Amino acid sequence: MIELTRLSGDGFWLNPHQIEYIERTPDTSIAMLSGKRVIVREGVQDVLRKIVEYRRQIGAFKNEE
Repeated sequence: MIELTRLSGDGFWLNPHQIEYIERTPDTSIAMLSGKRVIVREGVQDVLRKIVEYRRQIGAFKNEE
């Protein structure tokens, strides 16, 4: 799970495996596979960095080589 911040300032944890796509609208909007959308304070690059960091921690890249 990655830690993100809602526009209200509340922190929450998101499962990056459930992300369908990310948009900059101009806020960062994350569309989930469930159809739900989440708007976060972090920029797209910060979200992507957190996803890569998380996948490294769980060893996901080893399975993709």
